[in-house]
This record gives sequence, structure tokens and C-alpha cells, in this order.
Amino acid sequence: MNLPWLVADIGGTNARFGLVTRPAGQPEAVAVLNVSQHHGLADAVAAYLADHAGGVRPEAACLAIAGPVDRDRYRLTNAAWAGSVLDLGIPRAVLLNDFEALAISLPHLAGDDLVPLGGPPPSARLAKAVLGPGTGLGVGGLVPVPGGWAPVPGEGGHVAAPAVTDLEMEIVRALRADGLPYVDAEHLLSGPGLARLHRGLALVRGVAPVAGTAAEVTASADPLCLETVEVFLAMLGGFAGGVALTLGARGGVYLGGGVLPRLADRIGGGAFRARFETAAPALAPYLSAVATSLIVAEHPALTGAAAWLAQVSSNVELV
Repeated sequence: MNLPWLVADIGGTNARFGLVTRPAGQPEAVAVLNVSQHHGLADAVAAYLADHAGGVRPEAACLAIAGPVDRDRYRLTNAAWAGSVLDLGIPRAVLLNDFEALAISLPHLAGDDLVPLGGPPPSARLAKAVLGPGTGLGVGGLVPVPGGWAPVPGEGGHVAAPAVTDLEMEIVRALRADGLPYVDAEHLLSGPGLARLHRGLALVRGVAPVAGTAAEVTASADPLCLETVEVFLAMLGGFAGGVALTLGARGGVYLGGGVLPRLADRIGGGAFRARFETAAPALAPYLSAVATSLIVAEHPALTGAAAWLAQVSSNVELV
């Protein structure tokens, strides 16, 4: 496929765009547009190309969507955009789920893109997993195949909440009694989930919640907020360990999403890694040999979209 390529990471709040203008190049001219200020994906693409890319006409595109995709069709989970990528008028375009794109980025992240969170250095050519608390809880995998990598999309964030300790089970019971009949992992391990977890802990402790949002919880030095974060990180570690076992992710487990960068200095060496390694006590040696890393790269999904186009450009006919 001829250059330039358009790459995008489309979420419920922000739409991030970039251009790849040279072989094996990283996205350039990156811009972030507010989803609510555009009528749909085609309108946002046109605005980006006109205002930030000099009116260039891309020859191909890869767009990572925070929601379900079905060949050329997409629907954002947390915004009203829906339709077909064919409406963009780009000769060759492909859609990925946002965590597929994040998974594909993993072999291309190194150095300052990652913060080690425990375990040995990641293994290069073994299966990998990525998960991330944001508006929801995304999960994806990556497996090596001849000539590159294949992403494994999924909806792992909707498995049952990974409650293990008596306190965690009490929190789940309190939230169910408070009107949430089924508590899945995303209900607790996400931005809204962190606030919900705080409310559940307050119910168990018999006190009033101190904070109402994830940002307030993570910024507060109140003992209830500090305990909420510790419970959150422990449960996240158990969930990540389960993902590692399910996908056989001996090549490393990577954490992304919008919540964890605020907690970067509180993840390593604490409850997260301890619970990760004991997520299945019988397989503790297996899990202790799996690296865990926090993704701190600014636009990893754009890197993944560019890497996917580079991988398939010579031998796959895109939509």
C-alpha cells in the first residue's frame, strides 16, 4: 500500500489521529479531537486531514475503535458514533478494536515507553497480554505467527469480579445489596469502578464515602481512599494473573488504560505484583516468571495501528 497512511485511536471522549509518511515510520502530526464536537467518524477524519495534515489524501488507514467492530462496521461503546469505514472514502481501510491495536503495539514499545512492575525482562517471541482500566476494562492478547504477530481480541473485562479476600467478598456483597445484582471485573477495575469500589468499601466500613470519582480517590490522602487504592491494585493483580494464565502470556503482561498512570508510583512492589504471582497458588512459579509492565507511551494504539498496516500491507487485502 502506498503512503501516507492514516492511523487513529477512537475513544468515547477523544479521537487521536496521526499520519505515517515513510516506511517503518512512527505516526506524525498527531492531533487529538473531541468526539462530542463532531457528527461522526467521517466528519472527524475530514477535520483532522484539513486542519492538521495539510489536506493530504491517505492511501490506507487503520482505525482502532473503543467498541465492537465487525469487518467494516463499528459502534463506539461510550459515544454515538457508528457506521462503516467505507464511508471514509479511503482506498484501503481496516478497523481494529482498541485493545487489538494496543496489543499489536507491544513488540514496538521499549525504554521509556514502559515501567517495569516486577518479574524478569519480557520475553520477545512469546505470547503477550495487555489489559487496561479506563472507562471500561479492556483485555487483549498477542501471539507470534510466521511473519509477525496476531492480535487476540476479547471481552475479558466482563468476567466475574476477582474477589479473593474476605474484605473483597464483603465489598461485592455490599454492592449487590446496594443495587448491583451482578458485579463483574469492569464494575470494580475501571475508572468508574474505582469510585464504585470506594463506595463499596465505605459500606463495609460503615462510613460515608470520601470521594465520588476515580480522580478524587487517587488524589486523596484520606485513609479510606488509600485503602481503596490498595484493594484496587490487589484485585487488578489477581485479574492480571488470571489473564496471564488464560492466554499463556509468558511473554509478559502489560498494563494500559487511562487510570493507572496516576498510580505509577504505587503499583510496583506492592499489592499488585504480590496478588499477580499468587493468582493461582499452584502455579506461582509460572506467574513469578512472567514480566509485568506499565505502558506510559503517549499514543501506543497509534503505534499499534501503524505496525498493523506495515505488517499486512504486502499480503492482505483490506476492507
